[in-house]
Amino acid sequence: DILIDQRAAWQDPNNVLQGWDATLLNPCTWPHVTCNIDNQVTRLDLGNASISGPLIPQLGMLAKLQYLELQENKISGSIPDSLGNLTSLVSLDLYNNQLSGPIPSSFANLNSLQYLRLNENNLSGIIPSEVRDLVFFGSLVQLNLSGNSFMGGIRKSHQRVTNHSFLSNFCSNYSLPGLIN
Repeated sequence: DILIDQRAAWQDPNNVLQGWDATLLNPCTWPHVTCNIDNQVTRLDLGNASISGPLIPQLGMLAKLQYLELQENKISGSIPDSLGNLTSLVSLDLYNNQLSGPIPSSFANLNSLQYLRLNENNLSGIIPSEVRDLVFFGSLVQLNLSGNSFMGGIRKSHQRVTNHSFLSNFCSNYSLPGLIN
């Protein structure tokens, strides 16, 4: 039902989602959807599909979702706070869309998150301290927030950071709007 509701909220000019058939009870047979052995959705792969429209808050109810790959579309509106409920999420790729507003502070719950790419959107505000904590204390391997309108940045002199080699590596491998002292 969640995916059917999301499909209804999107415009799909290339009919990429035409295989999302509401009469089939199991979305695991749909294109661009991957499930685990318990038929729970674990992956949505819709990068570069020309879809547009908002992300619905109900996406945060896909409890086993590990990969949300929606990059290079025309998705607009804000990032739903409910995406912070996706505690199994490993990769969140929303880059090169038309998203606006702040990064939800609920992202603090995404302890399994390794890849967070929100670059090239219209996001704004201050980078939440919860995202900063994911950078320094979480499992993030890659973070890209460039090409947005954030105020401030991530402080190099974060209070609890003691591993300077990690910080040097972070500074050279992560694309941020600005690291500040």
